[in-house]
Amino acid sequence: MSEMITADLVDLDLAAQTKEEAARSLAERMVSLGRVTDLEGFLADVAAREAQMPTGLDGGIGIPHCRSAHVTAPTLAFGRAADGVDFGAPDGPADLIFLIAAPAGADDAHLTILSSLARRLMEPEFTAALRRATAPATVAALLRGEEPETVQEPETVREPETAREAEVREPASEVREPAPEVQEPEPVRPFRIVAVTSCPTGIAHTYMAAESLEQAGRDAGVEVTVETQGSAGFTRLDPAVIDAADGVIFAHDIAVREKERFAGKPTVDVGVKAGINRAAELIAEVRSKAARGDTTAPAAAAGPGGGTPVDRAGEPGEGYGTKLRKWLMSGVSYMVPFVAAGGLLIALGFAVGGWEINEAPSVAEHFAWGQVDSWAALMFQIGALAFGFLVPVLAGYIAYGMADRPGLVPGFVGGAVALTINAGFLGGLAAGLLAGGTVLAIQRLKIPSVLRGIMPVVVIPLVASAVVGFLMFLVVGKPIAELQKALTDWLSGLSGANAILLGALLGLMMCFDLGGPVNKVAYTFAVGGLASPNEGSLKVMAAVMAAGMVPPLAMALATAVRGRLFTKAERENGKAAWVLGASFISEGAIPFAAADPLRVIPSVMVGGAVTGALSMSFEATLRAPHGGMFVVPLIGHPFLYLLAILIGTAISATLVILLKGARKAPAPDVTGEQADRKVAVAA
Repeated sequence: MSEMITADLVDLDLAAQTKEEAARSLAERMVSLGRVTDLEGFLADVAAREAQMPTGLDGGIGIPHCRSAHVTAPTLAFGRAADGVDFGAPDGPADLIFLIAAPAGADDAHLTILSSLARRLMEPEFTAALRRATAPATVAALLRGEEPETVQEPETVREPETAREAEVREPASEVREPAPEVQEPEPVRPFRIVAVTSCPTGIAHTYMAAESLEQAGRDAGVEVTVETQGSAGFTRLDPAVIDAADGVIFAHDIAVREKERFAGKPTVDVGVKAGINRAAELIAEVRSKAARGDTTAPAAAAGPGGGTPVDRAGEPGEGYGTKLRKWLMSGVSYMVPFVAAGGLLIALGFAVGGWEINEAPSVAEHFAWGQVDSWAALMFQIGALAFGFLVPVLAGYIAYGMADRPGLVPGFVGGAVALTINAGFLGGLAAGLLAGGTVLAIQRLKIPSVLRGIMPVVVIPLVASAVVGFLMFLVVGKPIAELQKALTDWLSGLSGANAILLGALLGLMMCFDLGGPVNKVAYTFAVGGLASPNEGSLKVMAAVMAAGMVPPLAMALATAVRGRLFTKAERENGKAAWVLGASFISEGAIPFAAADPLRVIPSVMVGGAVTGALSMSFEATLRAPHGGMFVVPLIGHPFLYLLAILIGTAISATLVILLKGARKAPAPDVTGEQADRKVAVAA
């Protein structure tokens, strides 16, 4: 730990009103010491981690943390805020703030040290010492696990013994009678619990939950053994320990690995923060379940995966509608990187080699190192291959979301069949659902024990692939292919009012939930058209990307024009929103929408709808599925396209300003007044 924390990384008078300000102040210390190379990039990674789950803990502790490519070495910075900073803890603001920075490839040794610190934060004596310390060097030593001189207690000087004390004190030579032996009762076997803790980053919450559960177990006289599934990997609990356990606690925010090991026991399944804040309640709950005889399904009935990824991540009582959405989003989330990589490579191929590059011969047979056209053909052909995985990956990971790993093979096979029969994107959706459903049906069958070992690797892939292939080739595939062809022809023939209305609808969807399910439906619809591009599908892609750029750009413009209507943190977010909007990252507007949804979301939806409609009316086209301003050279009618974005951005920014200005304006702070004056001077 010595290289992770020094006195220069300690601020005992942290002046911060928000968690963003606190993170920036501590991160600046890391930058000054060369521990962080890019302040804004690192803070963006911290904010992304914070968006997954608040990092405030009971007891006045905030632990913002992340793994980032901008971190050169594992680093810990500490700040003590007298007024407290809100990190989302149930009991209020945090006065002890730990900013933990780990490199993207941090090794196990460093992560083990960080996990040790996380466990110590659960000790009241440790946090009390941090609050008492008066010097940065003292705090740094405490965090390193050393015994700082500044906190060592002076040696106690013993007062001279009085005569009375000497008289009463028992002589050393006196020999006492041995106490009679007492028969010790047989020890009662304690209640035994095994637990698994995990969080998305695997640096802090994972280990703090483990420490909290173990401490609560000691207080309750319960034997708790925890398996931490953190960033440094995990060491599996001894199967004998699991077998002997009376109950199980899962405190996790990511899927529990090899969950089937714990099947058949009383189980409590909660988020990782509940493991930190409600450890005693969880132990009482699992004991109560054990007393009632409530258990999970045995491993054989649970299937090879011990539950699907969606089941593991879902909330109790979720309906099939919610699960269906998650299954589809699972496929889309895995598909998007293929879309981005393949689509951008195709677009670069067109940009460098012209529109005829798709007719170039295979680079495996003809490649001239000194010719630009050969390099363009190489990029195009690599991109085309990557883009060709779009439908199989979509289908495969929809099936994975439903049935875990056994669903992958039939899902990919079904997606490949969809490509073969020209069923396209819609065929991939159907194939994924069919594959997942088929695997789930097979897993419900009663299988002889002799066959269970080969079910996941032989029987399920074989049977499910045959069933899905049959259904896709001969039953549902052809009608879907006809529907896909009709959709493609419809897009090709779009013109006039129909095209404008479609552009407005897609714009509304892109701006409704800023990267959420509705946004993803519109984006996936556009990307699906690129699989078989035509004039209509290229217009749709252009309209979708243009509308998706509007929300962050509009909020950036609004904070620049009327800074006093926004908080200091929002003005800082506005600066980053320029880049996020230009890069087609709609999520850049989420901080504004979360703080004021009734004003922000309708405003950006109006601007997005106008932009989508204008893009369609200008007949702008786009062959790249992503890239924002950086792929403008690949856009048909680029100047009109940019004009559509500017008009939509201006409309949304104006509406936000009007709606926020209509309410009682907050007292302007100095920074806000300065921001308005700067804009006025610039104007």
